[in-house]
Amino acid sequence: MAIIRKILGSIILFFNWLFSPKGVEREESEQQKIDKSTEKLKLYQYNACPFCVKVRRAMKRMSLPIEIRDIRANPEYKKELEHEGGRLMVPCLRIENEDGQYTWMYESSDIIRYLSQKFPVSD
Repeated sequence: MAIIRKILGSIILFFNWLFSPKGVEREESEQQKIDKSTEKLKLYQYNACPFCVKVRRAMKRMSLPIEIRDIRANPEYKKELEHEGGRLMVPCLRIENEDGQYTWMYESSDIIRYLSQKFPVSD
């Protein structure tokens, strides 16, 4: 099973690289505002997870520089996700609220919907 996951993961990453989406271009001042807003967001994930790839592709299309925390590469991130988020499941978006508390959002579709509403892209 591990070999199959490794092979499928490699295929997913190859196609993600091959068909990488283009980010939206904004005026510099607008992009700086978005960059500042995304400082309160952290995406917990691992590279070959297809649902994580889905979220990263959406982030790239929207030109959102959200910090990515790979739970396989960094045991601290894995511990944070499990103990603070409550579940060891990726992708997970950690949202820092105005009061300093965190909201942990799981499910790729929910994350993409949240990002699309918070950072709408005009066509």
